Parts: sequence; C-alpha cells; structure tokens
Amino acid sequence: MAATHDKAKQRVRTEVWDALDAAGAVHNDTAHGRIPHFKGAEEAADRLAELDAWKSARVIKAVPDKAQLPVRARALADGKVLYMAVPKLATAKPFYVLDPTALDVPPYEAATSRVASTVAPTADVDALRPIDVVVLGSVAVNRSGARIGKGAGYSDIEFALLSEAGLVNADTLIVTTVHELQVIDTPIPTTEHDVNVDVIVTPDEVITCSSPFRPAGILWNHLDAAKVAAIPALEARKGR
Repeated sequence: MAATHDKAKQRVRTEVWDALDAAGAVHNDTAHGRIPHFKGAEEAADRLAELDAWKSARVIKAVPDKAQLPVRARALADGKVLYMAVPKLATAKPFYVLDPTALDVPPYEAATSRVASTVAPTADVDALRPIDVVVLGSVAVNRSGARIGKGAGYSDIEFALLSEAGLVNADTLIVTTVHELQVIDTPIPTTEHDVNVDVIVTPDEVITCSSPFRPAGILWNHLDAAKVAAIPALEARKGR
C-alpha cells in the first residue's frame, strides 16, 4: 500500500513540475526535485499577511525553502518570532529561533537559511512557544487541503514533534503559499501522517480548504528505525 501511495504521489509531483516548467513559472532552470521557487512568491506572502490570523499571530513556524523566503522575511519585518527547522532535524536542538528584537541584520537577510544558521540560536522542542501559524511548502495541493511536498517527509515530522509537544493545536492556522499551477483539482493520495492545510495562498487568491486534516502527534508505526535514529528529537521523545 505504501509503495502504491508513493508512486501515485510521484505522478502528481511530476505532472505539477512539468506544468510549472512549461509555463516558465519558477526561478530555477526546472521545478523538478524541489519545492518550486515559484514566480509571484512575494505577492503570495503579501496576500498571506493580509489575513487576520497572520496579523494577530505572534509566533510563526515556516519551512526553509526559497519559495517561502518572502513569508519568513515578512514575519520578521512584522515583529513576529520565527521558527525554522535545522536541516534534516539533525541536531538535538532542531529549530532556529529568530527573534526580530534580537537581530542585527535585515529581515530578508536573516530569513535566508544560510544567514539564519549563523545568527539564530537553536532550541529543542520543549523550549519553544505555542505556534500561531505554520507555513508549509508544497509541490501540489488541492482545495480539500491535501498536499504533498518533495517526498523527504521532514515537514510532517516537524509538525508531529510540535503537535506532540502541544505547540500546535486546532486553533493553529496551517497554510501553504504556492503558484496557481500547483493548486490541482485531482485527488492527492495521503496517509494519516500527512499534514493537510487550512488555507492555500497564491499570488492572486486565498483558498479556504474544505476538509483539512492534521495528525495529533507522532505516529511511530509510520517511522522506520533508521529515520528515528537520524533525528535526535525523535529519539528523545521515543524514550518518554
């Protein structure tokens, strides 16, 4: 069953990547193999910032992908605390903490993965504050809220860790910013560990999803031993 789901997801990714490439809708030579760095990401970030949930948010968790760089920079410029994951969650303190009141570099610079790794302290899950908005990157998403990333699975694990710690809940807004070509009408195969989104934001539209779903915590039976061993925060939680 897992293999069937993986193949179906990869077909969807390939179709969306091909469509983006054909339209010249990304900044890279190709969209393939990554969270697309789509043209219009700045406009999508501006549209996200117009939402009441964003305006009232104090803490944002965002993926480190280039497509969401304008969102991260906007969070810091708006005075919000920003959390970003350490690559592959590979350290015992797996989140960068960017506090705009403590930064001595401009928001756009601080929000890049390269600079964040040099200016932001790291923290373990238990040291974080409750999160108001979670911003995910996507390869494809549909109007029900189902989404898929590039296939590494780290966003789902990050969310599971935060959920297990009580830092995200039913009131936390889960959003993704994407190009309009990444919003598809076809079903997206998902499993119970896949995080869906409440809202999709494109450069031109805000879409409220019809049936979003979020896992309640870590689903250990969905994680193999090698993945757990590679992520210290998972290892630490498993022993509790």
